[in-house]
Amino acid sequence: MRDAAVTPGGDRIRWVELPGQEPARVYVHGLGATSPAYFAQAAAHPLLTGRRSLLVDLLGHGISDRPTDFDYSLESHADALAAALTYAGVTGAELVAHSMGGSVVVVLASRHPRLVSRLVLVDANLDPVTPVSGAPGSSGIAALSEPEFLAGGWQHIRDLAGPHWWSTMRLTGLEALHRSAVHLTRGTTPTMRELLVELSIPRTFLYPAADGSPAGADTLSEAGVRVVPVPDCGHNIMLDQPDAFARETAAALSAHG
Repeated sequence: MRDAAVTPGGDRIRWVELPGQEPARVYVHGLGATSPAYFAQAAAHPLLTGRRSLLVDLLGHGISDRPTDFDYSLESHADALAAALTYAGVTGAELVAHSMGGSVVVVLASRHPRLVSRLVLVDANLDPVTPVSGAPGSSGIAALSEPEFLAGGWQHIRDLAGPHWWSTMRLTGLEALHRSAVHLTRGTTPTMRELLVELSIPRTFLYPAADGSPAGADTLSEAGVRVVPVPDCGHNIMLDQPDAFARETAAALSAHG
């Protein structure tokens, strides 16, 4: 385990690091998750081994610190991650990121381009969404005010999440979970999709084939983003189909342009 202070108050991002060749490969989890749990199997897959690999927990999540005075916007998450990667001596990294983590690394690539050489987005959030009371995930969390969430609303979210997701979500600070969800549903200006389209680095978007082609897929393809369906999986592609995930990720990381 490695760590780096990423805020003026000394709050620390932590990650599990596997030795290997440069450039580094950085794995970033989604809302209420943790990278070692979600990406350890992928990082150890024969198709993906051999690179220096950082399985990073965003601030507020997993083994990282959970400050209550951090705003947890996508921009702040990206800047904190940038500080950790800079401390670790990372430049031109390959970023593999799931769900909210995908949103964060799109912002990272836009704000800190020297740190990123490629993106593999795993069913990432690219657009703002409307909060919906009683919905699972960020939409349902963001439908509650922060006082409501802290006063017990989180228990309803726990029940909606189920034991698998809650096993890592419970490691997330309550303020971090709520504020991250609120900012994820609000998105960025320009949107994450617009930022992604404007990037000039190689980019791949993996999605569950059963969900059908994602919104705006044609626009992404026209901008040079490889949009790749993965069969027989849900949102957690790397957990549901580890071999297919490793195969498509390896292809994305070796593709030209």
